Parts: sequence; C-alpha cells; structure tokens
Amino acid sequence: MITKDFINRLKKGDPGSFRLLVSTFSGRVYNTALGLVQRQEDAEDITQEVFIEVFQTIPGFREESKLSTWIYRITVSKSLELLRKQNRAKRKGTIQSLFGIENQINVSGKEPFFHPGINLEKKEMAAALFTALQKLPLSQRTAYTLHKLDGLKYSELAEVMGISLSAVESHIFRANRKLKELLRVYYENNLM
Repeated sequence: MITKDFINRLKKGDPGSFRLLVSTFSGRVYNTALGLVQRQEDAEDITQEVFIEVFQTIPGFREESKLSTWIYRITVSKSLELLRKQNRAKRKGTIQSLFGIENQINVSGKEPFFHPGINLEKKEMAAALFTALQKLPLSQRTAYTLHKLDGLKYSELAEVMGISLSAVESHIFRANRKLKELLRVYYENNLM
C-alpha cells in the first residue's frame, strides 16, 4: 500500500491519498498515544495533532525511513511532549500547594486507566499494569509500550526512538525488571 507513488501523491497534497493514510494509520497512532498518555481525550487530541503535522510536513519527508516509522516518531514525540507538560504542571501544582497559593493544580494523581481494548475480566490486571507503567522513566515506558502494546520490533524501536539497538534492549530489560518488581505485590495479593 505504501508505495513511492503513494508518497509522491501525499507530497503533492492529494486529499484522497491523505484520507487513505489517515484511515490506515489513525488506529495505530491512537493506540500508541493511548498506551503512553493513558487518557482517551489526550490520545484523541494527539492523533489529530499527528495528522496535522504529517499533512503540514509531508512535503519535506526525505524517505530515509519508512513512512510508518516517521508517523510513529511523530506520535511518540507528541505523546512525550504532553507527558512532560503534565509533569511540569504537577511540579508547579506541588510548589503552589507548598506555599499555599490559590488556584492550585490537582496533583492527587490520575484515575485508574482502563484501555478500551481490554476485556472486562482483565481490566483490574490491566489497570495494575498501566499504573506500574506510569512509574517507569519515559524512555523505558516508551520502549515497553511500543514493543509490547504496538508490537514493534527492536530494530523499529531503535529507529522510532532514535537510539541504538543496545539502548532499546537495555530499556526493555530495565522496564521488564521494574514492572516485575512493581507488580509482584499485586499478583501476590490477587492471584493467591
């Protein structure tokens, strides 16, 4: 489907090609964003932002990587940008609450996240996993999410994240180790 001719039509602004691109990739973009930001509204906003950026910047796409890799890279970038912005707001809210400043930002934490693709019986376990994912450093969370939830191979992860293959392996290894540690208590209490 993604041919040189298709990319050329996108670069020329062909609306039909862009609609096909959106229909092909919107589900993947949304799921990737949702796995990272864990809020449906934010994932929807990111999905729109990604395709706006793709539309605006496709003429400059140099085709040094696959189109799908480029779109994943934009998605991850937009998702991490939002997470960093939220973290700054939380820190600001914490500082405000320490000094008693009015109009404080709620820093009490997120509601449990339930991915819409998880069936009812597994929602509690999935919520525990997504809560644990929030405690990982962003690089580990990104690598883990793209690998486990989106099914990207290590080589694709390296390209999307702009890091070496050994760095990807390290991120996944550390994420798995930390998640096992974080989820051990949950599984001991709920599966025994």
